[in-house]
Amino acid sequence: MSIWRTKSIEQSIRDTDEPGHRLRKDLTGFDLIVFGIGVIIGTGIFVVTGRQAAVNAGPAIVVSFLIAGLVCALAAMCYAEFASTVPVAGSAYTFGYASLGEFVAWIIGWDLVLEFTLAASVVAVGWSGYAGDLLGVPTSLTLDNGYSVNFGAMFIVILLGVLGLLGTKLSGRISAVIVAIKVGIVLFIIVVGMFYVKTANWVPFVPPAQPAPAETDSIGHTPLTQVLLGLEPSQFGLWGVIAAASVVFFSFIGFDIVATTAEETKNPKRDMPIGIFGSLIIVTVLYMAVAAVVTGMRPYSELNSDAPLAEAFRAVGADWAGTLISLGGVIGITTVILVLMMGQSRVAFAMSRDGLLPRGLSKTHPRFGTPYIMTIITTVAVAVLAGFVPIAALEEMVNIGTLFAFVVVSIGVIVLRRTRPDLPRSFRAPFVPVLPIIAALACVWLMLNLTVDTWIRFIVWMAIGVVVYFAYGRRKSLLAQADQKSTTDGAGTA
Repeated sequence: MSIWRTKSIEQSIRDTDEPGHRLRKDLTGFDLIVFGIGVIIGTGIFVVTGRQAAVNAGPAIVVSFLIAGLVCALAAMCYAEFASTVPVAGSAYTFGYASLGEFVAWIIGWDLVLEFTLAASVVAVGWSGYAGDLLGVPTSLTLDNGYSVNFGAMFIVILLGVLGLLGTKLSGRISAVIVAIKVGIVLFIIVVGMFYVKTANWVPFVPPAQPAPAETDSIGHTPLTQVLLGLEPSQFGLWGVIAAASVVFFSFIGFDIVATTAEETKNPKRDMPIGIFGSLIIVTVLYMAVAAVVTGMRPYSELNSDAPLAEAFRAVGADWAGTLISLGGVIGITTVILVLMMGQSRVAFAMSRDGLLPRGLSKTHPRFGTPYIMTIITTVAVAVLAGFVPIAALEEMVNIGTLFAFVVVSIGVIVLRRTRPDLPRSFRAPFVPVLPIIAALACVWLMLNLTVDTWIRFIVWMAIGVVVYFAYGRRKSLLAQADQKSTTDGAGTA
């Protein structure tokens, strides 16, 4: 049984009509844009912006967002071609299965499981902190044995898990209301913040490079590129801007999650490109504007806090605005958790339907048409991680998983163009194979600018995935079962 066997596009599409494993098609292009903006605008813009401006890029954090957005745009063209051609749940996992083979598909699926689960858990903890600050009440409890239980994070995860179980259309309607409020808050930051900007805070725009602080100059906290090139650990300067781009990339995770809902879209050939590009363009412009305003309001060195946007307004005497922004942070982060959990359940659903995970996990609810078993499992896993595990800043761990998925999709477009030139493609990425190659190289470059510790954790998780695949998935997948049946039938005939 070859680990490079591929699942045909036609078979993938036929599987979407399998009784008991069929998702309901409820989403439009507008819904997809709402989902994309809903997950992209969140913890990244409300927290990561200030921290990376303070420790890596200074006012040039605007350029870091532009770099990250351009890399996303390159990958987005590849995603749009795949998602409109193969409208099946699973995103990069499904695309990899159709073009690069089962083993690569499993690896990318395993990678996405880690990415979405960790991201949802981290964001839920962030939501709990904002909510506690707004309400003036504790959202976590320290037990007698010293363990801390974050019941605020667990509450929001369970609530959103129930919402996700009730259907994507209902989730989309609620997300639309929340996204409208969230975009309004972001526009408020830009418009009102402009009146407090002091251009002196933008000088120097790119702070000169300097040695990294003693507490962060260990090899584990050093970007891999600096280690490979033998450079001294440093911050700011050109390397700082690039390193910041690798981290603020966390702020863009979301447009790839739009691709996980392809199977639930009424007209995926038209709506998937609209959803992917629409959400990406809108948030890139907003991110750059917010970054410019906040670094103009306050010296970049003072932005390393848990709520840098709100504190920037409080620092100039606009306490009322800071409170409003904190409220926007709570509202904004809510949709991020919801869409991340939906993305995770759809990827695991696709893997289960293909037999790489137990098939029973891919059953859909007879009334709501949602993958209810995987939704429940995802909700429990995220709630436990967010409630009981002390989670540090894991943006980089999420980033490396996302970037790896982008590399696979970019290469997959080239392969599928060569192996299946006959497929109808409503959207075609331009300049193939040059553009996908540039997209893959750009993603690899950002990956190399993540820290050594991040790479070690990523390799360990991938190694565990390889063991699970060879112990279970390689023998249990539907393609493996078909190969075995074909071999047995052939032997019986002989």
